[in-house]
Amino acid sequence: MPHRTAPLPRTALLTGVGRRRGIGAAIARGLAEDGFDLALSFHADYDRRVLGEDADVQLLADELRTTGRRVELLPGDLADPAVPEHLVTAARDALGPLGALVMSHCESVDSSILDTTVESFDRHYAVNVRASWLLLKAFAAQVAVESEAGGAGSAGGAVIALTSDHTAHNLPYGATKGALDRLVLAGTHELADRGIRTNVINPGPIDTGWMDDQVRAACAAQTPGGELGEPGTVADLVRFLVSERGAWIRGQLLLSNGGFATPAV
Repeated sequence: MPHRTAPLPRTALLTGVGRRRGIGAAIARGLAEDGFDLALSFHADYDRRVLGEDADVQLLADELRTTGRRVELLPGDLADPAVPEHLVTAARDALGPLGALVMSHCESVDSSILDTTVESFDRHYAVNVRASWLLLKAFAAQVAVESEAGGAGSAGGAVIALTSDHTAHNLPYGATKGALDRLVLAGTHELADRGIRTNVINPGPIDTGWMDDQVRAACAAQTPGGELGEPGTVADLVRFLVSERGAWIRGQLLLSNGGFATPAV
């Protein structure tokens, strides 16, 4: 039997939690149900600029607090290199040592090889790659090296990032998600002395309000079961990975997509 690690501190920082019907919100609900206190990071400008919706994370926080969980709201633009460390510090100051970091934030604006602007590409890189690296770095810094038992850090940690394999006509998003995968998975090896395990989840297409009926039907037709996953299906896997039972899964890019676009054999 594999070694069973000690339970993580029941505290988590989640990024990209601006809307109650998003994947981040579903993960927050699941972790709250599992007893985690939560720091929720969001950037209201992104929700308005890209999704055409106002962030309603305050309503989500009120909902989660009724379960008895502590919830901190941390706004910030992850394109600013000072923000990732600030979020981790603020979350730790409010909740204590962090046991989990779940990165569901992104910049995603459709464009192709011929019409992507330098400004757009750089913002995608800053948010999807650089900010994720800085969040992982700051999270690791507040976790004690195992040889320093009894130190100021927490007892290990779990880091999860959400990715995608979409590239054509979504070029800067897809390219930066590829870079995200590599840097997060490296953490399982580079941060092993701190008891940190890292995984990446590719959930396939999840309708969080961006699909119309035609897109929804087309995506569902590309799964063997003819149906789409929901934000809650992503949350279920995250909950398992941050649990003691999921601790043996490390350094993996997990396709949790219902067989989306998988060829028949």
